[in-house]
Amino acid sequence: MEASELPPGAITGAVLLYSRPEPLTPELHNKLGVKRMDNPFAFAADQHLLPLTVTEFQPAALNYPIIFVGDEQTPVAVMGLKEGENLFLSKTGVHDAEYYMPAYVRRYPFVFANDQTSDRMILCIDRGASVLDENGGDVALFDGNEPSEFTKGAMEFCREFESERRRTEDFIKLLKDLDLFEVKQAMFTPRLPDGQAGEPQMLAEYFAVSEDKLSKLPLEKIQELFANGALQQIYAHLMSLLNWERLLARAVSRAPVAANA
Repeated sequence: MEASELPPGAITGAVLLYSRPEPLTPELHNKLGVKRMDNPFAFAADQHLLPLTVTEFQPAALNYPIIFVGDEQTPVAVMGLKEGENLFLSKTGVHDAEYYMPAYVRRYPFVFANDQTSDRMILCIDRGASVLDENGGDVALFDGNEPSEFTKGAMEFCREFESERRRTEDFIKLLKDLDLFEVKQAMFTPRLPDGQAGEPQMLAEYFAVSEDKLSKLPLEKIQELFANGALQQIYAHLMSLLNWERLLARAVSRAPVAANA
């Protein structure tokens, strides 16, 4: 799909992190470009949960708890312990390069939207993105009336993301069909000044794969999960839950810095 083929006009529906998404067209965006920025992820600095696709589970599991949330059991990376807090992005958007950044964030400010009138995907851009420059920026979005090489690359990345998103929906449906989800809680026990254990506190309540339910599946189902790659992703999710302790330690270590600031 070429960007030059897309119709003008705003799209409907809310998209996490996107404030003003609209279809990308040469008529409206011919002079638009992207600025090179030292903090391109600043827009996500107050997001404590970021969506993941299933093929991201293994790299993300090295850094964050991967949990499932909401009625749809959407998989997310936990990047903070409370709303408005991202422990891996500073308030100015500086990203610790040692940690994996979800593709949902890396595709920004581009996104595909459904065109229900023609049953196709429309490439959109968030006009509210600070990385955009109305005067061409450092990298142009169009070369004449044709998408620039940069835009073509962004379109391909968004295509791949949509493919992985659909794959993730199939993965979630499989887990639901096998009744593998359970509600879990992440807890921690604070230490009082006298060294005694305080009252346990809940960090989060979420959906996770039940190890007990998984262990009781028939052998042929386990083999099927292994063959289609789902079992590897399930174990990546389960291993990622060990990161709750590391996440709490990161929050505690940053608290004095915030207090001094």
